[in-house]
Amino acid sequence: MSFTAPVQAMPNNEKTTSKEMGNDTALQPTQSIDDASLIELQENKNGQFHRSFTPRQVHVSEGVLNAPSECTETAYKIISLGSNIGSGLFIATGKALATAGPGNMVIAYLMVCSCVWGVLQSLSEMTIAFPVSGNYIDYADRWVDPALAFGAGFAEWLGWTAIVAAEAGFFNVLIQFWAEGSFPQAATITIFLVACLVIFLLPNTVFAWFEYVTSLIKIFLFLLIITLSLALVFGAGPNGTFHHGETWTEHPAFLNGFAGFANAALLATWAVGDQVFIGIIGGEAQSPRFSMAHATKLVPFRVNFIYMISIVFITILVPSTDDRLLGGSGVAASPFVIAIQDSGIPAIASILNAGMMCGVLAIAAESVYISSRVLRTMAHQKLIPERFAKVDDKGRPRWALIITAVVAAFLGYIQLSSGGLEALSWLISITSASYFSNWIIIAFTNWRFHRALKAQNDPLFDQVYAWKSSAWPLAPGWLMLISLLLLVCCFAAGINPVGGAGFTAYNFFQYMIGVLLIVGFTIGYKLIFRMPWRDPRTADLKTGRRHLGIEEINQLDEYYKMSKWRRFGTYIQLW
Repeated sequence: MSFTAPVQAMPNNEKTTSKEMGNDTALQPTQSIDDASLIELQENKNGQFHRSFTPRQVHVSEGVLNAPSECTETAYKIISLGSNIGSGLFIATGKALATAGPGNMVIAYLMVCSCVWGVLQSLSEMTIAFPVSGNYIDYADRWVDPALAFGAGFAEWLGWTAIVAAEAGFFNVLIQFWAEGSFPQAATITIFLVACLVIFLLPNTVFAWFEYVTSLIKIFLFLLIITLSLALVFGAGPNGTFHHGETWTEHPAFLNGFAGFANAALLATWAVGDQVFIGIIGGEAQSPRFSMAHATKLVPFRVNFIYMISIVFITILVPSTDDRLLGGSGVAASPFVIAIQDSGIPAIASILNAGMMCGVLAIAAESVYISSRVLRTMAHQKLIPERFAKVDDKGRPRWALIITAVVAAFLGYIQLSSGGLEALSWLISITSASYFSNWIIIAFTNWRFHRALKAQNDPLFDQVYAWKSSAWPLAPGWLMLISLLLLVCCFAAGINPVGGAGFTAYNFFQYMIGVLLIVGFTIGYKLIFRMPWRDPRTADLKTGRRHLGIEEINQLDEYYKMSKWRRFGTYIQLW
């Protein structure tokens, strides 16, 4: 099956059009075909993935496509909408509110959401020019250092694997909303892991349809929550009251000082996600120039819209002192569910809880998928033993899936010995650290990419329809600045815990374990293999480089004949 990217809104970062240069000098079509054939051959040497997603499934996929090379722009739009709806939004926002207060919470989430723009701006420059397998892991290898590439891959794999275990913990939180402690946590985690992992023992089409159905549920759930939240603000429900900001004025807006802000920022990082999977998919899309360039505008807008409108409603509807919030003294619950319960509207809270359970399962399945593919990419690039890259006769990276599943299960069952909410804090810290560590790597790699282009006098950004980050180096600079601030938040939360309990080694390692693991493994790899840093004058700017074909350039020329209103319309359509 094959999809062709439609000619729709193309971001106007390009410096030159084919009309200005002429099609004769715009591309090297023979080289483009040869590069594509070479990349295809390299990708299939350890087995070939099966293409299992139908067009309908792709259009509402959550962001982990079984056939990323067949991804259309429509898929990218829906990916950016659905992939950001999960337990980080539904449940973990309650912990952020309880520990930081509404003021700290809004600032922290807005700051982290701005990083999505920096990530995609920095990553898109490299992905559009070099849409190779492995994406930013490959870029760190070729332009910086193989050890940094190993660190990036390890951080990404560790973060997504920890999410599987964390979602098991959140699944238990949702179950206890009904069971109120009467259902054993061990049984909940077992049921969750079996339901999540058995999907990968079945034909690939089962996973595809599972993602399709849960995507629809999550999108519907988000729309329902926003509609209900707006109604509750104006006093809907038998017990409803008009909310006029009393949660901000009658309670402290900023709780626990910088420690509260640090906790909210780390929770926001975990909730928003690294968005790097969009770059991984974009690297294998039919038209990276179209898909990634479009995503750099759509995805940051939608992430900010989804999270910030949700955060504002949460801070208006639920006081930070409510002991039902995650981390409080009562039964942990979603702040949205708490608001519905307080309004007295029957049955809706249970419907939301059931929908969130489906969403949590979907996120966990996606995490297994992404982490196993990242592990395979590392093996494919020989950063780890190549045997882990082997794909079975059903198109599944068998060893990568087994390793990921075993580690995820181990992390999931650890929650039984340390207490559910306590273990969740460790898992969230690991994932948050992996995300902002990779943001640092992406920002630094982008800077080294530009150094290599300058050192070799490469005319990449002068070519037809070349795409360059807006106001470079603003995007990688901002991303690096906020990521370093998140590192400070991680350190501060470890040194000065919320509640004023004082410094303890246990609390310090709870927050710093992710950073220490990533830095330790990266330095260890460097010391063992002693690979030299890449010299910008000789860094690889050839392998996997993509030149626009005649047909694609002609499509872009036709697009720019459209009026500005028609081009704008393509940004807001979803189907």
